[in-house]
Amino acid sequence: MRLTILINGSDPTINHDFAVVWLDMEQKRWSRESHQGVRLPAWGDIREIDGELALCAPEGQRPLCEIRGLNVTRKRGISAAQGQATWPSDPAQTKTLGCWRLQAVERGPINAEDALFAGH
Repeated sequence: MRLTILINGSDPTINHDFAVVWLDMEQKRWSRESHQGVRLPAWGDIREIDGELALCAPEGQRPLCEIRGLNVTRKRGISAAQGQATWPSDPAQTKTLGCWRLQAVERGPINAEDALFAGH
């Protein structure tokens, strides 16, 4: 199952920073598909930290972006369509509070174009 989410500031009419991210829930990996201002690398690992979804660097433990309220059940149910997100806004790692919104859900098998998501 792959989810597409939009991460952006709490008021997108004022702050135009955003990132569109694919979450591969089977492979526990994510990739940044488009972005402006939200500082995330091109891809990384999905981890659960204190019951919340965390986007981490590859092989990293420290969350780069925290996605609050998004959980996928064993039966592929999704807990919410939007919630809070935080990410570093500057090199000093000050956290920016924003939000995430579910854009799409792909429940069928994913045929990855990139080896990162092909399990290689």
